[in-house]
Amino acid sequence: MSDLIWLSEAQMRRIEPYFPLSHGVPRVDDRRIISGIIFVIRNGLRWRDAPAEYGPPKTIYNRFIRWSRMGVFNTIFAALSAKGGKPDQLMIDATHLKAHRTAASLLKKGLFPDVSDAPKVA
Repeated sequence: MSDLIWLSEAQMRRIEPYFPLSHGVPRVDDRRIISGIIFVIRNGLRWRDAPAEYGPPKTIYNRFIRWSRMGVFNTIFAALSAKGGKPDQLMIDATHLKAHRTAASLLKKGLFPDVSDAPKVA
């Protein structure tokens, strides 16, 4: 696959200080796993659909979940954004949000309160 994402050595040096220390067993290659996490999230894939070049999907998933719960990614994002200074513009894009297929029926079933002032149709 030619569209794989690989973090450069310079990028890895910037974020490595924020990685937690390994306890006992050495970790699988950080560059490969972090690049796999970025690839999966960027492309909206399921973890099991990650290309084999990034390693076992279970390893990628476990690292993402464990480090997310520890706040590692939040720390990295905060540190990288702090070095950039204050932005001139902020843009929010929510086009990736999807409603679950049962969300439309919640009002009919009485599971979601009706907050509109419109008269109710019998």
